[in-house]
Amino acid sequence: MKNDFTFTIKSISFDEDYLPSENTRITTNFANLARGESRQENLRNALRMIDNRFNALAHWDNPNGDRYSVELEIISVEMNIDAGGKNEAFPLIEILKTNIVDRKTSERIQGVVGNNFSSYVRDYDFSVLLPEHNRNSSEFSTPENFGELHGNLFKGFLNSEAYKENFNKPPIICLSASSSKTYYRTDNHHPILGVEYHQNEFSPTDQYFKKMGLQVRYFMPPNSVAPLAFYFLGDLLGDYTNLELISTISTMETFQKIYRPEIYNANSAAGTCYQPNLKHSDYSLTRIVYDREERSRLAVEQGKFAEEHFIKPYKTILEQWSANCVL
Repeated sequence: MKNDFTFTIKSISFDEDYLPSENTRITTNFANLARGESRQENLRNALRMIDNRFNALAHWDNPNGDRYSVELEIISVEMNIDAGGKNEAFPLIEILKTNIVDRKTSERIQGVVGNNFSSYVRDYDFSVLLPEHNRNSSEFSTPENFGELHGNLFKGFLNSEAYKENFNKPPIICLSASSSKTYYRTDNHHPILGVEYHQNEFSPTDQYFKKMGLQVRYFMPPNSVAPLAFYFLGDLLGDYTNLELISTISTMETFQKIYRPEIYNANSAAGTCYQPNLKHSDYSLTRIVYDREERSRLAVEQGKFAEEHFIKPYKTILEQWSANCVL
């Protein structure tokens, strides 16, 4: 079958003046922070938290703790489908790009692409397909080939000319550790990523990201209180500079403190054996307004949007492409 899938990349700055576009997934974390009466204060405070955390980790040759700032770009990926003589674009993925500004040298340094990860098809898989598959079932299970289409779409994007022309390294996606799994501290310690944790069983998210071609390791950075999950290709410790790793940690740890304060803004740090708990009560709130309930509700709506405008109309094309693609 002829492969007529191509990708288009669009970029918008995530700063205190950011306003979500009409095409932005409304559940995406950036859009949630950028709505309502507190939108500009939310954005300003979040960006300040990121800069402060970056400088705390990049403390060498930085006596006043203000040498660096982080600039963020929201990267939106559209998939262009040439079918039946008409070319249509579907909003496939939204990720985040970090850039580092060194105020001492006036240099602007590329950071990491990935970081946050938003996907309409992922919403469909977890909020529509999975609940429907388990309805009236006594035991939880996943459908056959669950996540394979999404994984192939992601790998197709990474192998595309659009990705290669815009980014010089593979992505790192940094997410919360799973509240359904237990993590065990190891003796491995990295100067930037911190102490490594292992778990005995992959979470559903770990398994889903594996089908995207991504490995996972769990690290608790210095002065953090819980491990983060880092999804990556290649060598997480060897392929990226210290400043690149710090840009991911400072950005995504800040967002997790806002989104999951019970875990990442807890008043005590994870111990040798640790299970994240969203019902944990000993934590501090940031000064940033975030509507977690709205985000969960809208994930279902956007999963249904993906089903109506992408999965069902192009079902045959997508299944044939996914079965025959070589990635």
